[in-house]
Amino acid sequence: MLSLNNLYKTFNPGTINEKRVLNGLELKLNPSDFVTIIGGNGAGKSTMLNMIAGVHFPDEGTITLDGINITRLPEYERAKYLGRVFQDPMMGTAADMEIEENLALAYRRGKRRGLSWGITKSEKELYVELLKTLDLGLETRLTSKVGLLSGGQRQALTLLMATLKNPKLLLLDEHTAALDPKTARKVLELTEQIVTKNSLTALMVTHNMKNAIQYGNRLIMMFEGKIIYDVSGEEKKKLQVSDLLARFESVSGGEFANDRMMLA
Repeated sequence: MLSLNNLYKTFNPGTINEKRVLNGLELKLNPSDFVTIIGGNGAGKSTMLNMIAGVHFPDEGTITLDGINITRLPEYERAKYLGRVFQDPMMGTAADMEIEENLALAYRRGKRRGLSWGITKSEKELYVELLKTLDLGLETRLTSKVGLLSGGQRQALTLLMATLKNPKLLLLDEHTAALDPKTARKVLELTEQIVTKNSLTALMVTHNMKNAIQYGNRLIMMFEGKIIYDVSGEEKKKLQVSDLLARFESVSGGEFANDRMMLA
């Protein structure tokens, strides 16, 4: 479903701030792979997702999605293939619009727009049923402004919007990092339910090593713009946090010093 071939990316080349973020990155995803991604700060995790989404173009290499070369496609053109949830719960929704209006925007992604009625009765019925699956009581608040929702409710709504049209690839960039532990757990459970039910292919960046082990069928670890560890199946299920720490230390040649990951 996704193929990243020999990706390189350097920011601010030729200056004192030059930084190589991706260094010959190689990754292949099969359909329905749910891959969790861990690594220290500056490992290239978010840059990889931004590269797939079209926020940045690679200096070298190619990106292929379901047989389509999207390496140089602008962000708006590849948006119809992708769903994305960001770390900030405020980024994925329009605060001044109603819940049903936000869902309608997501429902029309990739479609031609016309002068028909904005939201049909059958659409409203669909939105009610979808919101019920979140178990947050939002199905009775279709006309509420999204800005009135809590961060967790907005993130759950963003997740629903990102997966409404069954994207070829779902990108989750630390999408629970800004939530309290209880709400984060709820959103992660919803994520797994939606990905599994719809057989979606997903990439989830996380700083929480326990979550990286618990969720998904595959785990990759990044370091200095490359993948240094790739594990799946039964081997992944048997992993412990101590195994990941040991793996990182053996490759990096030093102690794992990322406070966020240690505390998580």
